[in-house]
Amino acid sequence: MGALHEGHLELVRRARERCPAVVASIFINPLQFAPDEDLATYPRDLEHDREKLAAAGIDVLFEPDASTMYPANFSTFVEVEPLGAVFEGAHRPEHFRGVTTVIVKLLNIVRPDALFLGQKDAQQAVLLRKMIADLDFLVEVEVVPTVREPNGLARSSRNRYLDSTRRAEAVTLYQALCVTQRALEGGARKADALATGAATLSPSAQLDYLEMVDGQTFEPIEELRPPAFVIAAARFGRTRLIDNLWVPLRQAQDRLKNGG
Repeated sequence: MGALHEGHLELVRRARERCPAVVASIFINPLQFAPDEDLATYPRDLEHDREKLAAAGIDVLFEPDASTMYPANFSTFVEVEPLGAVFEGAHRPEHFRGVTTVIVKLLNIVRPDALFLGQKDAQQAVLLRKMIADLDFLVEVEVVPTVREPNGLARSSRNRYLDSTRRAEAVTLYQALCVTQRALEGGARKADALATGAATLSPSAQLDYLEMVDGQTFEPIEELRPPAFVIAAARFGRTRLIDNLWVPLRQAQDRLKNGG
């Protein structure tokens, strides 16, 4: 959706490594925004976005406008339930309907062999994998690890909204995830691990959720059973950020080999 950062460009680089041709799209999708959200003020920097994508090595840039994607009397939508109604779907109703609908359109228009998604939007990636499997799209999905700033803050277009004070506070979202994951891996009960993690957040933050979920279904789990995600969302001032940590199966296998 524009306002590109290193996380987006890493997707391009990963695609460039694997594929003979790379297509990127920039489209601020109105279906993803509720009436009270930041569609009108969402960061836009198209000139620099084009320069960044060209430098990263794309072959085609697809820049449709809203009237092209959603012409008059457009009335067809795609929903993935119940996955699209929990966590981000619960806090942002109809958000995922906008995501899935536009991705179906983009896949049909571009006809890619592979789709590269960022892990930072973990629920979105799991949801799109499910949709692609259910609807028999002939496209391979690769999820690329989250790109972070040196202090651990996940790269996000919405980071532009953070002043220096809020930016320092926002780092505690990542810290909360790390503390929670370490506690779970150390054998702590889930409730205790989540409470310890939540206590790591800046006192000024407003926590929407902190949870441990199955890595394939996104359903909450009570014990750390990789593959899994530890997920969180919180508000820092007016800026709402999401983040997650991926706990792959190999970590569990390594701990068993080491006697853990």
